[in-house]
Amino acid sequence: MFNSDKHDLEKVSADSNVGPLPEKLSSNDIETFDETESDAKYGTTQRGLKSRHIQLIALGGCIGTGLFVGTGATLSTTGPAPLFMSFVVISGLVWVVMQTLGEMSAYIPTSGSSVPLYVKRYVEPSLAFAAGWNYWYAYAMLVASEVSASAVIIDYWSNPVPVAVWLTIVLVTIVMLNIFVVSWYGESEFWFASIKIIGILGLIVLGVVLFFGGGPNHDRLGFRYWQKPGAFIPFAAPGNTGKFLAFWTALVKSGFAFILSPELIVLAAGETEAPRRNIPKAAKRFVYRLMVFYILGTLVITVIVASNDDLLLQGVSSGEGNAGASPFVIGIKRAGIRTLDHIINAVILTSAWSAGNSFMFAGSRSLYSLALNGQAPKIFRTCNKHGVPYICVAVTSLLACLVYLSVSGGSANVFQWFVNLTTISGYIAWIILLIAYLRFRRALEYNGILHQRPYNSPGQPYVTYVALGFLIVLTLTNGFQVFFPGKFTVSSFLAAYITLPIVIVLYLGHKIWFRTPLFLRVHKIDVYTGKDEADRLEETDVPPVPKNVLQKIWFWIA
Repeated sequence: MFNSDKHDLEKVSADSNVGPLPEKLSSNDIETFDETESDAKYGTTQRGLKSRHIQLIALGGCIGTGLFVGTGATLSTTGPAPLFMSFVVISGLVWVVMQTLGEMSAYIPTSGSSVPLYVKRYVEPSLAFAAGWNYWYAYAMLVASEVSASAVIIDYWSNPVPVAVWLTIVLVTIVMLNIFVVSWYGESEFWFASIKIIGILGLIVLGVVLFFGGGPNHDRLGFRYWQKPGAFIPFAAPGNTGKFLAFWTALVKSGFAFILSPELIVLAAGETEAPRRNIPKAAKRFVYRLMVFYILGTLVITVIVASNDDLLLQGVSSGEGNAGASPFVIGIKRAGIRTLDHIINAVILTSAWSAGNSFMFAGSRSLYSLALNGQAPKIFRTCNKHGVPYICVAVTSLLACLVYLSVSGGSANVFQWFVNLTTISGYIAWIILLIAYLRFRRALEYNGILHQRPYNSPGQPYVTYVALGFLIVLTLTNGFQVFFPGKFTVSSFLAAYITLPIVIVLYLGHKIWFRTPLFLRVHKIDVYTGKDEADRLEETDVPPVPKNVLQKIWFWIA
């Protein structure tokens, strides 16, 4: 059923057509990465994503309810300063993750590219096995999360249609956009992301206007709410200790708005035209998404809404997932702007639908990559004539059907418990990713080809070491609240930490069964297979030449 990783560990590169190796390596020393069999039985993915698709996916692909709605709960719990600071810190971590992904995926943008593929290639197979299934599960849960949010957002307009009907419409639409042609996903995400970007930019401009008193009531807000009720709401302890714990609580809660979004770029690498040009371009511009959408977006939230606002507290305590709990909408209502709340609710709906669309793409490609690595049944390698792994899309959709748990109130609590697991899953995934990057970089240095990277991100490898250490601490303290007196519950503890033993069991089970090494030795890491093909693809790439000013601006954007 599964390809044995034992055989992968014994293969050599005698017939890999990678050209002459450095003198310090012999062909019998290097551990060849076993790329996919390109036989007609399974088919393969195709490069159907254009430059404008990948750029907009990078800018707005996974911006969903975490930013628009989830920030309200964090603001009401910790205050404006911890919310803003947590988004700045997480943005820094995510930027490092994006840069490492950009380097690895631009170096060899192969079919079936994914983080587990890089982990298997540069670290070892058992860790890749655990990481791969962790990614797939997390993405499927994120699809369910965003689909559920879409249905509740629609309910903001008090329509009589049952929730289950909206769940079905949204989920079926997402499946249809992903199961036939990859360009359908790319095109839909291009327009979805465009709407989100315009919406967020509009909200930021509105926040600036309200800051200076340009709203209908001409009330100049400034940083009023940072002074009263205050910048911090101490958490679990008084004084500076409580302020620090409030910041750490915000840090843990804010992770969900970012989780697993950078990986979309690497998952799309094998299906992107001119990857050596477009992937570095997307990686470099990712910082604009972080600075404008997340950092400026949360700053605007802290300006226009007080942490003790009655509407905010009511929306959070009632468990609403629609515009009623969105700090953006509450700020608009307080400013006396009519009708705009409905427009923002439509933008939030688009964001949730878009994020679900992106997570479906990511989940199906994660499962496809597992099959290519021999760590999932071969049937998941099957692609249709348009190069879409449709069986992977179908299976990911089945797991996403857990969204129907949200139809009943009691089951919704269970579903939220599953959603909380995705944040810790994301932190673990990023830790493994950064380890893979350090091994990738070490292998390039050993072979004397570090300078041949198509994309060189700044601050490496030092920023990776800092981010890795911080993520380990964040993962271990993810559920620190449950250890305070009177705060412990079994469900909260499991939601915070159960993913850790699951990943460990997957890792140890695979390692014991296949007897894989602790780490591939650096001289056995294959940094050549697929490089020649990527080099040739880069040589044939002809960047578009703008003919006028408008084209120049457009080519810079997309």
